[in-house]
Amino acid sequence: MTAVHKGLDLVALDRFLRRSGVAVDGKLRAELISGGKSNLTYGILDDTSHWVLRRPPTAGLTPSAHDVAREYRITSALQDSAVPVARTVALCEDDSVMGAPFTVVEYVGGRVVRSKDDLDSLSDTDIDRCTGELVRVIAELHAVDYEAVGLGGFGRPDGYVTRQVKLWRSQWDRVKTRELPDVERLHAALADSIPESPTPSIVHGDYRIDNTILSHNDVGSVATVVDWELSTLGDPLTDLAMMCVYRHPALDQVLGFPAAWTSNRLPSADDLVQRYATVSGRDIAHWSFYMGLAHFKLAVIAEGINHRWRAGATVGDGFDRAGDAVPALVAAGLDFVTGTGS
Repeated sequence: MTAVHKGLDLVALDRFLRRSGVAVDGKLRAELISGGKSNLTYGILDDTSHWVLRRPPTAGLTPSAHDVAREYRITSALQDSAVPVARTVALCEDDSVMGAPFTVVEYVGGRVVRSKDDLDSLSDTDIDRCTGELVRVIAELHAVDYEAVGLGGFGRPDGYVTRQVKLWRSQWDRVKTRELPDVERLHAALADSIPESPTPSIVHGDYRIDNTILSHNDVGSVATVVDWELSTLGDPLTDLAMMCVYRHPALDQVLGFPAAWTSNRLPSADDLVQRYATVSGRDIAHWSFYMGLAHFKLAVIAEGINHRWRAGATVGDGFDRAGDAVPALVAAGLDFVTGTGS
């Protein structure tokens, strides 16, 4: 009996791929890779090829957080850069095909370090080498000449941080399941302390160890960077701050399992910042603001997961505790920005 996958129509996908000039050998099969606190991700196989399909969840959408067309465009532009990405295959922006836009890229084999258990087989030396490579790759991304790779119109870097503060507040209003007064306080504090941004760059928006695939044979080498749906042109320090905020223990609740990136075996957030400053040569100014904004963003992401779980729109397990992380993240953000988090 053929498995039924939520949000996936293999017959429609087969027709689309063939119309797009993609060779399909035999009947398509699918396997759930991720139920997606963000996008739904499936492995797609025929008799000779292996691809990955990503599409938005089926409810509770926060538009910029599920824009698969954006990640397709940026990974296409980065094909020949120093940033490792999967080969792009096809993009469908016609909702009539499968109910939502979706992308297809080549499958990249490797090692995904997602949970604390995944770290058990790695030595401390392995972890240090892996972390150094992760920092190097994000610094390489921020060094890409986005005009030269055809991404000059990919975003509006001027005023990026101001728009981010406004955007994440509006997304909170879209997905909130309760009133939290500290959200108002944090948003107001951020809006009152927006710094002048450094030279803009491509930003990934969701960068941490489990949004990469490491080489099978060398965990000190990134085979590909994945999950680009939050990418744009903007302030590189917002990217760095998100990578650091993901070290917060609340990420375990957001993801629904003990995350590798929260392990105390990894370097601290302060160490990550220092490594990045050394590799990139960038000045890390106004850091308290950037950490406050990153905590706010992760709190809104957690509330969005909570919203979709309550609506019955999640696929897989581990979504029921995401909402519990929100108050602590908002309080931590306040503490960075104002020193008065409650």
